[in-house]
Amino acid sequence: MMTIHYAAGAATRRRCAVVLAVGALTAALIAPAPVTAAPATAVPPTSPPPTVPPTSPSVSAAGADLVAVAIDGETLSVVTRAAAGPARTESATGRGTPGVDRQPATVVFGPAGGVAVRTPDHPAFRFLGAAGRPMWALTGGDTDFPHLDTRAVPSGAVRGDTIELSLGQVAGPGGFAAYTLGGLGQPTPLFGTLDAMPRTARLPAATRTGGLVWLFDAAGEYRLTLSAAATLANGTEVTADADYRVVVPQLDEARPVPADTRPVPAPAPAPAADLARASGAAPGDGVPLGADSPSAGTPARALAAGAAPAAAGTASPLAAAAQQDGSRVVIDDGHVDMGPELTGADWTIRLKDDTVSPAVWRELADVVLHVKDNAKITVPDNADFPGAPGDEVWLLPQGQRSGIVWPGWNTQHPSVVAGVRGPVTWTFAGVDGPGRFALFLTGSFGESEVLFDSSARLPQRLDIPINTHAHGNWAFSEPGIYRLAFEMSATTSSGSTVTDSRSLTVAVGDATDPDTGFGPGSGDNPGGGGSGDGRLPRTGSSWHLPATGATLVIAGALVLFAARRRRSAQCSS
Repeated sequence: MMTIHYAAGAATRRRCAVVLAVGALTAALIAPAPVTAAPATAVPPTSPPPTVPPTSPSVSAAGADLVAVAIDGETLSVVTRAAAGPARTESATGRGTPGVDRQPATVVFGPAGGVAVRTPDHPAFRFLGAAGRPMWALTGGDTDFPHLDTRAVPSGAVRGDTIELSLGQVAGPGGFAAYTLGGLGQPTPLFGTLDAMPRTARLPAATRTGGLVWLFDAAGEYRLTLSAAATLANGTEVTADADYRVVVPQLDEARPVPADTRPVPAPAPAPAADLARASGAAPGDGVPLGADSPSAGTPARALAAGAAPAAAGTASPLAAAAQQDGSRVVIDDGHVDMGPELTGADWTIRLKDDTVSPAVWRELADVVLHVKDNAKITVPDNADFPGAPGDEVWLLPQGQRSGIVWPGWNTQHPSVVAGVRGPVTWTFAGVDGPGRFALFLTGSFGESEVLFDSSARLPQRLDIPINTHAHGNWAFSEPGIYRLAFEMSATTSSGSTVTDSRSLTVAVGDATDPDTGFGPGSGDNPGGGGSGDGRLPRTGSSWHLPATGATLVIAGALVLFAARRRRSAQCSS
């Protein structure tokens, strides 16, 4: 069988220390957002509000490319793309794939699918105004932030590889703010109508940026215009406008919130090109709050909030189209999902590979995920971490980042949607590898939650609803080969219990040869041992709330997990 690989070299072993810095300041832990705000310029409305058909369908922003810029010849365009849609050059025509690419003026965002929040008393979020103000965020919750997408603007197509995205006219009952979350959760304001907000942001070409947040401070209907502009390599200036319509539900009254004294620096603009090249968090992006120590876990709990289920009883079109493939591959970039498949009485965990078209369901034994050094982040010097400042951790972020593999999980295979009743129970049995592994979620406006942690009592279990697709942060403390032992089980429509155990192999670090990771793909690795009678590791209480009246503070906890040097023996293989 053919083996595709990218890196070679011997795996190294170092001391075991890991810090998973999660979601301070509303954070989804993603790469520093490759966008930057341009100097603020007042742009008063000069024409009537954009016209939007009153019968426009309501669509979800969860995981969507909310603003997708494309270029076709000398034509620039702005579309919005549903979560399942890949970047397509033909988006410039405004058509794209049916049901995926849309003109923003033809759809409505909200009032469902958002999150009600309150502004925090924190210097990094002063651009949002006074603390305690009720606001509403157009976001899919904990696992599916919207994106800015310029992948259909190839490198070299525009001067400076930069597109300017400006906020034009805005009609609505209140204020609007847009920003991205990057690094250890530091916000980068993009544009808005609030006093401290700029009106123009610079986006790098050929890049997809996650962690996009749109905030509104009053209930009602908003109509806003975004304008994209760039200069082609031949000097021709091109522009495109797009009209968006957002409906915001009723908000609670403002109330005081406790002061947040974390010494996180306020956001500072940086050149777009520099941010686009950034591969890790800079010191000073965040400091920890206290977090509950991971405790041993109990029977499975449900992951209901924030996952992105498709319509009940209907499989995802991409899931349905996926074929099986027996070739061995190393994947170091693009989207993949682990999930079960039911064939007759056979229940098998496979990996859905969306890096090829059409998508392919692969055997886990035929795949190695390669986490290269561009996924490495460094513990900030000014953070009060239990580990030493300067320690490094390899992180596959919850939001997609170009050049890094983006693993998720789903229960969307057509055979599962049609043949299973109740949730799929996902069990983490352990890890065979040189360091510590953890999988965790970060919500845009709440506390972070650990799903699996190899240093806590095992096994650990999680219930996943049928027809769900979700992403989290995958973190590894040391370079080398990791074999993550997983089990998935469910009850079929006939009442039979089906179970499968497999290992997902991950090669961490540029110096690690991913080809050495190919093996049987079985789930026999014992991992950390322990009992499944305790609680799953998590921090705090459930933090995802519906947008109808419930509110929460925009500053999430910074969750810390650190393996001290004295525990290195526990983390070595």
